[in-house]
Amino acid sequence: MKLLVYSHDAFGLGNIRRMLAICQYLLKAFSGVSILVVSGSPALHSLRLPSGLDYIKLPCLGRDSDGEMGVKYLGTKIEDAVQLRSDLILTAVKRFQPDLILVDKKPDGLESELRSTLKYLKLNCPNTKLVLLLRDILDRPDVTIAQWQQKGYYKILEALYDQIWVVGTPDIFDVRKAYQFSTALSQKVRFCGYIQRETGQRSRTTVRRALRVQPFEKLVVVTPGGGADGYQLVQTYLDSLALMPTNMAIKSLIITGPEMADEQRYGIQQQVAANPQVGFLEFTDDLVSYLKAADLVVSMAGYNTIGEILTLRKRAIVVPRLKPVEEQWIRAERMAELGLFQAIHPDQLTPQKLQQSVWRELQAKSDQIPPTAQIDMQALPRIAHYLSLLVNPHPRAVRTRLPQPPTWYAQITQPMPT
Repeated sequence: MKLLVYSHDAFGLGNIRRMLAICQYLLKAFSGVSILVVSGSPALHSLRLPSGLDYIKLPCLGRDSDGEMGVKYLGTKIEDAVQLRSDLILTAVKRFQPDLILVDKKPDGLESELRSTLKYLKLNCPNTKLVLLLRDILDRPDVTIAQWQQKGYYKILEALYDQIWVVGTPDIFDVRKAYQFSTALSQKVRFCGYIQRETGQRSRTTVRRALRVQPFEKLVVVTPGGGADGYQLVQTYLDSLALMPTNMAIKSLIITGPEMADEQRYGIQQQVAANPQVGFLEFTDDLVSYLKAADLVVSMAGYNTIGEILTLRKRAIVVPRLKPVEEQWIRAERMAELGLFQAIHPDQLTPQKLQQSVWRELQAKSDQIPPTAQIDMQALPRIAHYLSLLVNPHPRAVRTRLPQPPTWYAQITQPMPT
């Protein structure tokens, strides 16, 4: 079985990390699978790739914090870069001849670069299955609906796609209702739950020993994800440390992410170098091990970071971004209401408020949230299950056995009312 995975790559590392987590699970779940990832993510070369997977690196496009698209590295016009990417994707599909194509987020790709591939598939590959993967929340409903209507996404999905896999749950956010899916489109939706992350390569004890955290000290790990817009969070945290009670024994680890601007990262490094209680990393491909070692996580509210926090049931304070889309705030607000973590609106983020929140969380007896505050994290086995129904590969049965369905699962198998 051959799968081609198209990963959206205009901002941050979230999309490629999410798609690679799915690929890694599918390679373990099924025998004889080959996966080709097509993406412009600049982080591909530094991420750990499993056997059975290869990738085609597209020229990078980038979206700034205001949502404006541009060419990231090449000295060329945006339309020329998009055409080059489009040609490379079409060639990959023609030569690789995948049984299923998993498209991330945008039905016709970034800047509509999949249009020629979609046309080719319709005319020449009637047996190739086409699936759209959506994270739990895209943006505010009014913004998403207007964008999807303008770009013709509803029509593309109804005409060309076999299914829509949502890595989320309808009790947090129901894309069918929020984004006004038609009955026909709603029947293509498969809610999968959230993605449970692997628990890291190193033990909690090993990491804390490497960071020289004493038994009486608390460890706070601060991570703004890719880091492109994470400077405010990191700087505010560093400022908050001066306000901590003198009797609080705290060690901190700042992981800026590879996409933080060089000038900002250098400023953070200078401050960290002057404080022996604070450590620094630009990037790690084993973030989960550090989160596991933490007594508290301070982060933004991207899908992957939240998934890692929820997998570990870690106490956390999250500060979501509001631009270029508001999905992080919607996710953070709804999950905070369930007691999964604390959320601070970025407009209310101050050193004083963050210090108070950190101090309060560190008073807890455990670094984990109560077991009553939980969420469905079984996206990966469900994706494997839906894949097996679409293309009928030969599964390793134990790996693809589904967990007991949650309470919301029975509701979503029924057609949406008109």
